[in-house]
Amino acid sequence: MIISENQKEKKKYTKRRLKHYQYRRKADRAIKKRPPWKEYHLHIIVLVLVIIAMFIGIKEIRITDTISFLLLPLIYALVMGLALYLIKSIKWVGPSQAKVAEGVMVLFIGVLLSKLAISSGQSIETIFHVGPALILQLLGDLGTLIALPVALFLGFRREVIGMTSSICREPNLGVIIDKYGFKSPEARGVLAIFVIGSIIGTPFISFLSSLSVSLLPYHPYAFAMASGIGSASMNAAALVPLVHMHPAMETQLEAFAGCSNILSFCLGIYMCIFISLPIAEKLYKWLSPRIGKGNAIIGNDSDSDEIKEYNDDSSDGLSLGKLERWSVMLLAFSIIVTVGNVIGYHTSPVDSFIAMLIISAITIVGMSLERIFPVSIPSIIYISLIGLILAIPGMPTSEFVTHYASQVELTTICTAFLAYVGIAIGKDWDEFKRIGWRGLIVALIVISGTYLCSATIANITLFVTGMI
Repeated sequence: MIISENQKEKKKYTKRRLKHYQYRRKADRAIKKRPPWKEYHLHIIVLVLVIIAMFIGIKEIRITDTISFLLLPLIYALVMGLALYLIKSIKWVGPSQAKVAEGVMVLFIGVLLSKLAISSGQSIETIFHVGPALILQLLGDLGTLIALPVALFLGFRREVIGMTSSICREPNLGVIIDKYGFKSPEARGVLAIFVIGSIIGTPFISFLSSLSVSLLPYHPYAFAMASGIGSASMNAAALVPLVHMHPAMETQLEAFAGCSNILSFCLGIYMCIFISLPIAEKLYKWLSPRIGKGNAIIGNDSDSDEIKEYNDDSSDGLSLGKLERWSVMLLAFSIIVTVGNVIGYHTSPVDSFIAMLIISAITIVGMSLERIFPVSIPSIIYISLIGLILAIPGMPTSEFVTHYASQVELTTICTAFLAYVGIAIGKDWDEFKRIGWRGLIVALIVISGTYLCSATIANITLFVTGMI
């Protein structure tokens, strides 16, 4: 009996560990299956998309004299990438390229985080001064619960617990699956918002951010903190319009956004487990008999694909082959960003390329440390800490790193990253359509709720503490 119990515990631990590394292994396999040097078609397509997007530039759309929103190059790149995938006649962009693009997203997210981490290190003194606001704005994660009664009204049942208890990114997905099981309604709910967020979350939060800056009388620092919702791509997309509107505060805004995002990633999972998830369950129990209809069903056709991810641990660990593949991918990405940066911001190509090499090196080191150490610490933590430490004033590396990192714009990195994202999400388009308009409404409220609540809490805290 004791042996049986030990076996059960071991199996449960292994399953949790495999879930934790699900996306990391998926990236490793996608890149290994299709070596990066054989995917030159994909990188050429992305380069063309970035060039077009940066040529178009940032466009301001005015609704009234005081209300406006921005159309950004990163939105053009994402939409064009998705459109190219959906146009079946283009042979250079198909399912195999989409799988590789999906795999390298994990790698390129590290570049975004590295850039933000360097800004955080550069502004470490300011960050300490506004510390209470950074911590308290995490309570804005509870803003996702605003969507729960709406989801019930639209006909969802227990799916609403998974849909509205968090922003539904990777760590939250793991919490829901571990607690309720993969084939549970709660898991279907969190997966639905995860899919929708992956497809429309980034462009939507960019639009929401630019509109909020025009409508709400909040300090830019509050919006920067609110952009850190635990998703690197949405974090950057929400920050870009803010930086464009307040260029003199660029370094500080990037610092607050980067630190906020790391805090959300590290502490957001505990917020979900101990606060928002129990509240979601109680709200469901109380509201379901009153406004629940129960006629909206989310399909679970993709269950088998996801479960397969838990059955293969062959990609764990570090190898020379992985370092080689990462280096080639990041070199291609660095060239694309450099070209886009020169076109969009007329910077020195040499300085921009050196900046990307530094940022890429930090990414590789962080990814490597995750695989070397047995402790389950995600690479984003290592990447963020390394970038922050290297840029802290007084460190021997500070002046060199911050000088070159400032030569490449976050907008350009986001534009190149989202070109790959647009191609990657094309293969999920059918699943997105199956979820339907009801799921879309819930997802938009979830994203809006957490962003606006975090911004409100941050602004109040900054005012009360005398920082603004």
